[in-house]
Order: sequence, then structure tokens, then C-alpha cells
Amino acid sequence: MSWTVLKFGGTSVSSRERWNTIADRVRHEQAAGLRPVVVCSAIAGVTNLLESLPEAARAGTDDELMKELRSKHSALAAELELELGELVVSMLDEIGRIAKGIALIDEASPRTRARLLANGELLSTLIGARFLQTQGVDIGWLDAREAMVAWTRKASSARPAEGDETLGDEPQRGVRWFLSAEVSNTADESLQDRLAERPEKALITQGFIAGAEGETVVLGRGGSDTSAAILAAKLQAVRCEIWTDVPGMFTADPRLIPSARLLRRLDYDEAQEIASTGAKVLHPRSIAPLRRHKIPMVIRCAPNPAMESTTIEALPNRGAPQVKALSSKGNVTVVSMDTVGMWQQVGFLADVFAVFKAHDVGVDLVSTSESSVTVTLDPGTNELGDGVLEHLAQDLEPYCRVTITRDVAAISIVGIGIRSILHRLGPSFEQFEEQPVHLVTQAASDLNLTFVIDSDRKERMLQRLHSELFQGVKENETFGPSWRELFAPIAGTAKAHRRRWWELKRDELLVIADQQTPAYVYDAPTIRGRAASLKGIGAVDRVFYAMKANSHPEVLDIVSASGLGFECVSPNELELAKGCLGPDLFANNLLFTPNFAPRADYERAYEEGAFVTIDNLHPIERWPEVFHNRELLVRVDVGVGRGHHKHVKTAGAKSKFGLDPTQLPELKRLADKAGARIVGLHAHSGSGISTPGAWRDIATRLAEYADGMKDVRLLDVGGGLGVPEKPGQTGLDLVAVDAALREVREAFPISEMWIEPGRFVVAESGVLLARVTQIKRKRDVTWVGVDAGMHSLMRPALYGAWHEIVNLSRLGERATESVHVVGPICESADVLGRGRMLPPTDEGDVLLIAVAGAYGRTMASEYNMRGIPREVVLDA
Repeated sequence: MSWTVLKFGGTSVSSRERWNTIADRVRHEQAAGLRPVVVCSAIAGVTNLLESLPEAARAGTDDELMKELRSKHSALAAELELELGELVVSMLDEIGRIAKGIALIDEASPRTRARLLANGELLSTLIGARFLQTQGVDIGWLDAREAMVAWTRKASSARPAEGDETLGDEPQRGVRWFLSAEVSNTADESLQDRLAERPEKALITQGFIAGAEGETVVLGRGGSDTSAAILAAKLQAVRCEIWTDVPGMFTADPRLIPSARLLRRLDYDEAQEIASTGAKVLHPRSIAPLRRHKIPMVIRCAPNPAMESTTIEALPNRGAPQVKALSSKGNVTVVSMDTVGMWQQVGFLADVFAVFKAHDVGVDLVSTSESSVTVTLDPGTNELGDGVLEHLAQDLEPYCRVTITRDVAAISIVGIGIRSILHRLGPSFEQFEEQPVHLVTQAASDLNLTFVIDSDRKERMLQRLHSELFQGVKENETFGPSWRELFAPIAGTAKAHRRRWWELKRDELLVIADQQTPAYVYDAPTIRGRAASLKGIGAVDRVFYAMKANSHPEVLDIVSASGLGFECVSPNELELAKGCLGPDLFANNLLFTPNFAPRADYERAYEEGAFVTIDNLHPIERWPEVFHNRELLVRVDVGVGRGHHKHVKTAGAKSKFGLDPTQLPELKRLADKAGARIVGLHAHSGSGISTPGAWRDIATRLAEYADGMKDVRLLDVGGGLGVPEKPGQTGLDLVAVDAALREVREAFPISEMWIEPGRFVVAESGVLLARVTQIKRKRDVTWVGVDAGMHSLMRPALYGAWHEIVNLSRLGERATESVHVVGPICESADVLGRGRMLPPTDEGDVLLIAVAGAYGRTMASEYNMRGIPREVVLDA
């Protein structure tokens, strides 16, 4: 029999439905006369738990992680109608013992970490093998450590010649040896013979792990893809299938650009380039073993097995030069090295790159000139913590002047023969006109052109470039349907898509639009629901609504009736909030958090009975009498800004907000001198944060700063809770936020915890209705003009924000046209959405712009004397 290798990722082994897919695929392969080997990852989330376990054990918090680990496997076994089994229980017990050992010696070696991490795949395959056997699948369990033997590294870290798996004595058994092992992809006849003797018609084994001299080693994150490819090479398989959450590679990240098209066929080199430059579908190391042996790779969608897929194989004729995809990497670091001394100096590059090697830092992109060298560092292959960059810069200084720029992004245009089509790419380069570009490189392989830009411009730039490069591309052998077209049929099912409030109230919205557009419409039940979910966070004692997000009086009445207080930033907001709260609720339900405000604002806030926050030494130093015998909160800069754009990041050295923590002793001295009591510490790091642990980090920092401040009784961790914006995105896990904040409350003696969200409360409740005024077609670009523009909704122009846009008049009709939606303002930035898929649209149609309830009407202006949109609140 011929072999075939099927790899299933974490989410593809985490439910009964996915294991049924695995069983069906194994039967399909067997029926085709093939002998499948199923390679499995750990259950989704398990590797992260195992990775966190050593630190948790040293901190004495490993019991909770062990409970979650057991719970995940018990839940899967129960769903599969299985007992956990002795082997699984024994393995879980062993993990617990390893954790206790780490706690005892207060150390976790690379060897121990590798042993821990390997358990995720071992556990998932032990449970999965038993399930498949209960389904009548003739399958046996295979320990990957017996099939995958890693290279041992000499102290020099020299990479062995292909196929040489025994380098002799003195292996280097450090982090790389145990946690980033390498395995030969040479065809292995001995392994083929051994597995051929197994009686089962199929085998199930683990990705990510290998054996080496009796030890367990792992291949690094993403190693399951690589394991499957190497195993396919060793077995000389006829095909390697990667089963994941998506049907293949796309022309761009479809989560960001739903109009991105499926790439039906790619050559190995093209796929390698797309993966290496940032696409997350495949690990870049998984392609080389298959290319070497000319084994096709097929990427398939586990949730929808019948869906179209991407095939990667040797294409003898790759066709005419063309762009295939856009990919990107975030959190990139740029190191610029300048010196006139390198001009005509032999060996300069060898000297400076030797410094990078000495610090174990790998270089990604390189650009040189007569007097400078600029490189980027890929976060996926470098650990840049613990002062690595600072030490690197120190050792480079004898050779050159060093400038390090952190947290930038690389955008790559990937395709065939890029150099020969630069003239056709010209219009797309106009998108960089007002963008700072840190670096431009063109691959020697002529497969990519890469630009390094500021991170907060990445998403907007990708959307614009995709629209320019793929506008009007038709389906053919290479380009398949768009992400939206692939998943549109599924989106209509009750299981995959819960109708939004504006879909349910479409008729009412069209009536409102007939009266006047543009118009903001807010849904009262949605606001109540978001307020209730916030009140359900048990670790939080008080929720203050940041009314700058939406200050419509009816909205404020709904918020107040839901039991939330108000966070205000100006006297006028205080006055409006006071009217909504009424005399019975006014006391203790107002929080005033101004920024660079005049003295009178602070005096007014105290007069109104609000909690008052300062974020600077100036007020209490210059106006101590204002704070005499008063309580106050202090906004501290926790140092890390978060959010999708630099304009929404409100912490860090470049932010105007917050007191530097080093100034806290002076603040306490000034407060004591003024007779003021600091009762709370406050921080707010940004907006649109979707990581639950962010609030734990903020609260922990504040609690540490509060140590020694005798009057501090409360911590205000700010807001910025993210909301889903694009179709298919999930909302912030408030249960996880609650758990994260509870951890802090258990660790520190804090009486109260506050939060102050704004956008989370109202964003999803609001839509902007706009009427189509004109349609323009210019070359391959279609422009849809509407009567709402940047004067009505500033967020796309100001933040590069993405808002879903639908044709409400033709809701339910198939979206077939890619268009730019623009307003009537005489500014190039007046674009509400680029490359949006809409059904055929005409003058008079009503477009709906979703998730517009926050920072929409409150930021609107009368620019061009166009007027401000009206507002309507729908209830029931």
C-alpha cells in the first residue's frame, strides 16, 4: 500500500464533530487503497497551558492549571463517550508530579519543559485512537518518538549534512536541542518496513515531538505541520494533507479582508514565500521536506470537508508574472547600522553579523547602502526579552551607530516575477505616499517585495493594497472564490450565524432612512445587554460608563437605568450626567478623569461630588488648595499601550496620559503637604483590547504601585474592552476577564475594583444609515458614493478603523461586486470602506455601516457645512 499523511490541528481534534471528520477521512483514504497516518496536535489551548505550567508551579498556582488541563481532556472524552483511560490518567498524574518537582527545586530545565510540552499530543492521540477504534476504524497508536529521530547538535551548533543523524559525542543539550529540534527528511526505508509490518490499516501519531538519544524533544511551535511533512517524506507518501480551520491559503488574511480569494494552486516556492512572510495557515518549515520529494500538499477545511482547497505542488509552468498574495508580520524590530567606515571596507558585514550570531539573534530582511545596513528581526524566531536588544546594540557600537525601532510591521507583495511587473504595481505604491517606510527589500528569488511600516498602519494598508492589486480578478485556475463567497452559504444557517439586531429590525431602519439620511440609530436592548454583562463581572465593584463614547441623552438614560455610573472628562459632560442620574443617584456615581484641564474644571468636579482623578504633578503642586482635605485618584502610566492604532494607545512613553510611576513618591509628598488623600490608582492602556489577561496585568501593576500607600482602597483598571467588528469574530470573554481580575484581588489586599468602559457598552448598538448618491467606475475600480462621509463617521479616517458595510435595501442578495464606499467630503481620506463586497448597488439604495454606536455621532462635524447626522433610539 502507498502511504498518505493527514495532519489535524488543535481545533480539529477538540470536539466529537471534528473526530467524526477524521474517521470519515481515514475511511475515504482506505477505500482509495491508501494507508493513512494521522498526525495530531494537542487539544486547542493545551500547549499554552503546558507552556505556562513551569512558571505557575514556581509561583504555587499550578493546581488551577492542572484542573483546567484535566477538565479539557475529561470533557473531550465525555463528548466522545469514553472513559479517560488508565494511560491518560497516569499521564495527567505524571504532569502534576513534574509540576511539583519544578516547584520544589524552583527550576525548569529545557529537558523538563520538552517532556511537559510533549504530553499534549500524546494525550490527544491516546484519546483519539480509542474513539476511532470504537467507530470501527482499523487504526493503531504510534509513538512519534520511535518514528521521528532528531539530530543531536554538537557544541558548535553546526547543522548536520542531510541524512546524518549521528554527530558523535558532546551533544549540546540546551534550549535549542530540546525545544527546537530538527529531524532529517530523508526517505527512510527502515521506517517504511517497520510500519508496513504493523497489522492495522491506519496509524495515529503525534505532531510536534520527536526522540533523540532516549530523550523527548519538540520541534518548536507550529511543529505539527513540520512533523507531518517530514513523516510524509520519510514514508514517501503520495500526499500530505493539512486539516485546519480554513480551506487553504488566500490572497490576504481573510479575517481582515473578507474579499480575499482562495488560492487554488501554488508552487512550493510561492507557498513557502507566503508562509515565510507572515501567513499563519502553514508553518514555513513544513514545505521544504515535501518540495524535496515532490509530494503534493493539500490544505483542507476541517469544519467543511467538502469545501474547495489549496494544493501546493511542483508546477512546471507557473505562468506569467503576477501577484499572488499579500502577507504581513507584526511586532517586527528594525535595527539600523550607520557608519561611513563600511564603505569599501572588506569584512564589515561579516563583523556585524557575527555579533548577531553571538547573541543568538536571527536576521530576516536585509537592506544595504554605501554607509548603512538595515535589518529586521522576526519575532517568530527570536526571543528578544531580558535586554537582548540592549546588549546587541552595545556590542555593535564599536562598528557603527545603532538605531533600534520596535513594534513595526512588514507587508509583503508575493508573486512570480515581481521585478518584471513593477510598472504594473505603480498605482499600488501610491498608497505609501503619506506613510513612513522604514525599509524596502526585494527578494533575490524575485518572489516578494516587502515594505516595513508603522504597525498602526498595517491593517489599513493591507486593505488598500488588496483593493488595488486584486480589484476585478476573476476566478481561474489560480484564484478561487472569495472568503465571503465561500462562507456566505454557511452564514445563513442558525448554527453559524446569529442574526444581528439590525437584520431583525431591517424594515424599521428603512423607514427611518426614508425620512432622512444620514442617521444614527441605536438599539436600546443591545445597550442593556452589554451593561448587564459588565455588571455580571463579579470581581468588579463599580462600572462607570465613559460617556464620551456616546452622549445621546436617551442612551445615557438607558445606561443609568442599567445601574452604571458615568465617567466624564469635561464640565459639560458632568452637567449632562448629573441630569440623567437625578438627585438620588448622583452621589458617588460620577467619576471625573480630565487631561490637561484648567483649574476650574477640578473645582467644578469637586463641587458636583464626583470622584476626581489627576494624572500629573502640576495640579496638586500648583493648586494644592483645590485638593485640601479631599480624596483623589491618580492615573498612572503602566508603560504598555494597547490597541489597533497609535491614536487609541493611551499608555507608554509617547502617550500624553498618566503619571510616570517614578513620580509616585513625589506625588505622595505633595498630597500629604496639601492635606489630600490618594484613595485610588487608575490606568487605561488603550482601546479595542481583546486579551482578557490585559486587565490582570494592569491591575497587578497598580496593586504593586499601591504598596505603601496607606489610603489607597481601590484600583480602576480603565476600559478599552474590545468588541467584534468583522463577521466571524468572537467577542471578548468576560468570564476570563473576571477570572483574571479575581486573581489580582486574591493576591493583593484591595477593597474595590472599578472599570470604565465606553465603546463596549454602545458600539454594537449603533448603525449609521446612508443613502447612495452616485456610482462611478474608473478603470477596474468601482466607487459607491453616499451622503455620509468622514464628517459623519471619523473613525476610518482617523484610526484606520474597519466597519462592516452592507446594502440594507438588498439585504440577502449575493454580494458580487468589490467597491470603495466614499462620502461627499472634499478630502482623499473620505473613505468609509475599501474593497467591500456588495450586491449590485444603485442610486437610492440604503447602506448600513455597523458597530457605529461609539465615537460616531460624538465626533461628527459640520465640515464642508454638510451637517451632523440625526439620532434615533429604537426600543423593544
